[in-house]
Amino acid sequence: MAEANWYVVHTYSGYENKVKANIEKTIENRHLEEEILEVRVPMQDVVEMKNGAKKTVQKKLFPGYVLINMVMNDDTWYVVRNTRGVTGFVGPGSKPVPLTEAEMKPLGIKTENVSIDFAEGDTIVVVAGAWKDTVGLVQRIDYGKQTATINVELFGRETPVEISFAEVRKLQ
Repeated sequence: MAEANWYVVHTYSGYENKVKANIEKTIENRHLEEEILEVRVPMQDVVEMKNGAKKTVQKKLFPGYVLINMVMNDDTWYVVRNTRGVTGFVGPGSKPVPLTEAEMKPLGIKTENVSIDFAEGDTIVVVAGAWKDTVGLVQRIDYGKQTATINVELFGRETPVEISFAEVRKLQ
């Protein structure tokens, strides 16, 4: 399998979140989860003064751009390039150029692998979030997204749930 890299996609200004949602829907419909790993609209907290009151709001770090972690091939290029609102990849001509380590560092995107103390088949407990105190068996581990998929009993039947590495601990 080819290496996944981060690419920058240019969009119509104001369409970043729509493009993100459209690409994620296409990933689901075409089962490209293994090739397009993550779609991000980088945000930053900005303090605004309105009517004498300080208010923290989230603003887009790069208006008109979306970051995508993907394996570049003809299928993924076509899917992203032909998403409504996308004007193209950033790079010379039609050749997308992946971001370098140095370019990704200030964006808070970490590429190093996270070491975890559990594996597929282990029993883990959720320690935070909506599924807090839920115990489940690890079905799948996704290092790219840094998530573990566990089966949870929901309405009397097993349902797979994706949970962040940060929210789980191995059951002793």
